[in-house]
Amino acid sequence: MKELKALNKRTAPKSVMPEKIIQFGEGNFLRAFVDWIIWNTNQKTDFNGSVVVVQPIERGMVDWLNGQDCLYHVNLQGKENGQPVNTLERIDVISRALNPYTQNQAFMALSEQPEIRFVISNTTEAGIAYDDTCKFTDAPASSYPGKLVQLLYHRYKTFNGDPTKGLILMPCELIFLNGHHLKECIEKYIELWKEDLGADYADFKAWFEKYNYVCATLVDRIVPGFPRDTINEIQQKISYKDNLVVKAESFHLWVIEKAENMTVEQLKNEFPADKAGLHVLITDDEKPYHARKVTLLNGPHTVLSPVTFLSGVNIVRDACEHPVLGKYIHKVQFDELMQTLDLPMDELQKFAGDVLERFENPFVDHQVTSIMLNSFPKFETRDLPGVKIYLQRKGELPQGLVFGLAAIITYYKGGKREDGTAIVPNDDQKIMDKLAELWATNDTKKIAEGVLAFDYVWHEDLNKTVPGLAELVKKDLDLIQEKGMLEAVKTIL
Repeated sequence: MKELKALNKRTAPKSVMPEKIIQFGEGNFLRAFVDWIIWNTNQKTDFNGSVVVVQPIERGMVDWLNGQDCLYHVNLQGKENGQPVNTLERIDVISRALNPYTQNQAFMALSEQPEIRFVISNTTEAGIAYDDTCKFTDAPASSYPGKLVQLLYHRYKTFNGDPTKGLILMPCELIFLNGHHLKECIEKYIELWKEDLGADYADFKAWFEKYNYVCATLVDRIVPGFPRDTINEIQQKISYKDNLVVKAESFHLWVIEKAENMTVEQLKNEFPADKAGLHVLITDDEKPYHARKVTLLNGPHTVLSPVTFLSGVNIVRDACEHPVLGKYIHKVQFDELMQTLDLPMDELQKFAGDVLERFENPFVDHQVTSIMLNSFPKFETRDLPGVKIYLQRKGELPQGLVFGLAAIITYYKGGKREDGTAIVPNDDQKIMDKLAELWATNDTKKIAEGVLAFDYVWHEDLNKTVPGLAELVKKDLDLIQEKGMLEAVKTIL
């Protein structure tokens, strides 16, 4: 075992670049995704910008970050073009980290730096929220949008409303159209604090709306976080005692929808990540990419899980490599779900291929039972739209997806698998009670029709709105009861 060095700017090289980005959030995801992307963009383009991290809540990790001079390693693991990937890179893009609750003056002073241009955030889904108890005089406001308005107003005053000093906001919270929600919250705070803004209210509001740009984004990378199980091995490899190593999958995708008051070209010029060969897509509409991700990544997950588990297989990768289950997953993804989307087919095939490689990640044992939580609501958002569009376009129901629904219903019966493993469904109690009541009838017609009529899940009666669905679900339930899951899968292939 070699002796490890402390990790800081005295023991490792650290770039010094202009601070161009304020980042609300210091967690694993932002460091392994956004900061990794910015680091790559610096390496491969003339972007030349560093990140100031702001801790969005009172308790956080900025002291840990500053203790290592904001240096850390990202360990990417996955499968690309059929080959395993396992890399370690030292990221030096964060210049410093601030706690606005103890360093409010330093936090507000960020707005006085002329080169600051971007604000990036991941404050969790609960972070983009409006709280009317926040006061303009709070130091700082407790909510993230409140802090932003304080910062923006200070910038407006510092630069006398200079049109070139507005900011580009790119939230990464996992909310559909996150930028639209953030802009709405900011506008509400400007109204709430109208009296505090006084004579500046109208001009500040106009400056925000005209010269600041709030983009919606879609982020996609699985980040397990600190690699507890392999940290000793990693530290020996890098020769540093890095306590902030982040493990992530090698796949990444960042779709950024330009703000309505700017052009795609303007945003590409200011943030040239796509020129660095990264999967960063700047577009005028994020919606089709959101639909693609939900449909081709989350959709197959939802139906492969019960089919896989009840076939006696526990790991997603093993299911993909299984001679029968692999064909089922391919059928659902390529032959059914892909046919319901509106992007170019070559783009969809490339994305679906990437998804399969992610499922086959040799470094991650992804338990299918971890995906089974709340399966009915997941099917409703991820797969049911595909069932309806497929029926509309093809004039028939998608066999694989409907079979997946029958598999979920079977999973919720509970009991034991053939090998004696307990089947433990986990969902809203109302859904669990309903399924127990239906399975007690032991009548697959009643079970199929009862599930499809359950408007607590579907918000409609699928017996009436999707012709032929009840009959096909009943047929699949009978098939599974009679043959067992794996043999039933073979039948529908």
